[in-house]
Amino acid sequence: MNTINGKTLKDMLQSGACNLNNHHTEIDALNVFPVPDGDTGTNMSMTFTNGVKEVMQSNHEELSAVAKTLSKGLLMGARGNSGVILSQIFRGFYQGVDTKEEVNASELAEAFMNGSRVAYKAVMRPVEGTILTVIRESSEMAQIYVSEHETCTPLEYMGVLCEEARKSLDTTPELLPVLKEVGVVDSGGAGLLLVLEGFKAALEGNPIEASEEITTTQSAALDLENEGFGYCTEFIVRLNNESLKTFKEEKLRNSLAQLGESIVVVQDEEIVKVHVHTLTPGDALNLAQRYGEFVKLKIENMQEQHNTITQEAGKTESPAKKSEPKKYAIISVAAGDGLKALFEEYRVDKVISGGQTMNPSTEDFVAAIKELNAEHIFILPNNSNIILAAQQAKDVLENDNIHVLSTKSIPQGLSACIMFNPEVEVEDNLEEMNAAIAHVKTGQVTYAIKDTTFEGLAINEGDYMGIFEKDIVVATHDKLEATFRLLDKMVDGESEIITLLVGEDATDEDVSQVEDYIASTFDVEVDTQKGNQPVYNFIIGVE
Repeated sequence: MNTINGKTLKDMLQSGACNLNNHHTEIDALNVFPVPDGDTGTNMSMTFTNGVKEVMQSNHEELSAVAKTLSKGLLMGARGNSGVILSQIFRGFYQGVDTKEEVNASELAEAFMNGSRVAYKAVMRPVEGTILTVIRESSEMAQIYVSEHETCTPLEYMGVLCEEARKSLDTTPELLPVLKEVGVVDSGGAGLLLVLEGFKAALEGNPIEASEEITTTQSAALDLENEGFGYCTEFIVRLNNESLKTFKEEKLRNSLAQLGESIVVVQDEEIVKVHVHTLTPGDALNLAQRYGEFVKLKIENMQEQHNTITQEAGKTESPAKKSEPKKYAIISVAAGDGLKALFEEYRVDKVISGGQTMNPSTEDFVAAIKELNAEHIFILPNNSNIILAAQQAKDVLENDNIHVLSTKSIPQGLSACIMFNPEVEVEDNLEEMNAAIAHVKTGQVTYAIKDTTFEGLAINEGDYMGIFEKDIVVATHDKLEATFRLLDKMVDGESEIITLLVGEDATDEDVSQVEDYIASTFDVEVDTQKGNQPVYNFIIGVE
């Protein structure tokens, strides 16, 4: 085969998606931090699956049309930094094959080279040792190979591209010391390699097929697409005495995979938290109730959100009823009923459910923006892994009056809201809100899901960790000790106020002891709020 046409490209895309889906949990496990919400593989898998789903439903057969549909699907479905970068790689790929009915190895090489260029341009400060390095080094070396071998076929090219991507991936720990210390390669680059290896397998005539579990999940996902995305089902179960001895996260996760997608199952001692998108929420509840009693549950129909999403990026398709017109509106991202209520109290117009555990997609931001009727819209991502998706939504809508603030934590987002003034000009608001963001220090308390070492600190599975900005500063078996020592690192002589956001797993006694420790140790004010956030027992802001 000397050229690739649209049909062949569709086969490659399906194979690549299956390969990534089949191994997405392994990519999640490459997370540098041993926290229970590492989700690079999940984000990339959901991103790429969304693009391939659009391709398969479009019935396009022309090469350029297939690549364009893929690019659009990836763009709107992109989640997390690696998902956004993946969408940009294939945006550049589409530009490289646009107007072409088929491509040879040389044209394929140029398309991937353009994908690398576009991806780099999408990131303000590109970091080497990441997915960007893998796509750049592999596409450069593979293009050199094609230029030196005139008879090179697309299959031969893909073989070289995969080989060079593997070499590049293996060297990522040399470029990012934190990867080397923890003993992992870059997760985004590993996800990209799985996609490329899926492409190669399809060209060899042995396309990757979905595992049985993933096949069921993809089938359910397709049903959800046809039925308006079904129901977002979230609940917390307190395990009974028998289940405490026998419960396995993987077993429940596999059972839920038969019912839907976007599955998150996290256990913290006797508490199990679950998130799933399904057409049959009752079945999911019946399944979970075997293990114990419900502490909390929430079921939301996702049809309304889906109806607000554009068919063509930037063009309206029967938009949902907009809010009353006004000068300003604020969109914030948060997980937890308490945090949602707190942001709404601070004049946020739309809270998108999500955070570190479930990153919102570009499509989620586009839908939220379209519900608002404001001259200027401020977006608070509140997580470094969500900022790119928010910025991509602004680019999709081509609206300079959408302002994405680089809030990397919930405390930063709350401080930005406090400084917002509806009576002043947009430039003044941006200046004050950004100044507030810069003066907030953030800490978080959660637990470790594996044994590892971070910057010389030994961490054991089950330890409670105190995370100060991007550093794990304490790891201990005692939750309160971790919280106290984290506070010691965060609070100094210039600190004036501590915001204590209480997670859904922290008890009233935990809160009381933390407040007592602060009162007896520091000369600061304390603002305690019930955030009800998952995974993190406490989120702490210090100003």
